[in-house]
Amino acid sequence: MKTIQQWLSEYGESHQNLTNKTIHWICVPAIFFSIVGLLYGIKLPFAISGIKINVAIIVLALVTIYYISLSKTLWIGLLLFALFCLWLCNLVEVANFIPLWLFSLIVFTVAWVGQFYGHKVEGKKPSFLKDIQFLMIGPAWLMSFIYKKLGIAI
Repeated sequence: MKTIQQWLSEYGESHQNLTNKTIHWICVPAIFFSIVGLLYGIKLPFAISGIKINVAIIVLALVTIYYISLSKTLWIGLLLFALFCLWLCNLVEVANFIPLWLFSLIVFTVAWVGQFYGHKVEGKKPSFLKDIQFLMIGPAWLMSFIYKKLGIAI
């Protein structure tokens, strides 16, 4: 199994261009949120400790386990971001101005258009075309920069 440093380094190889990096700072979190939003809408018929369970909660628990396996610290920031996404999903759902699934689908589509544009500018294919696991590494790559800025080891 690759180490987190190996994953981040390999991911960074196709993310050198400033425009592409900037686009990733917007689009990767947006895609993560939109996927959470699409899964959040799939409600399960039970609750745990009064919390209504949806597929997003279960998938994010599994995603967190994956991130724990990669880094003893980075997973905490990613979990906090995941919880923030769940909170945003709840806000969108409660606001009821647009169905969460539709809002998530629009965000997902626009963000992927941005991602592919960024890679066109970069002149390199998206990393996930080489290995699907890179879809999970994108958020970790961004979080690693936040950790570095805060002086937290990954």
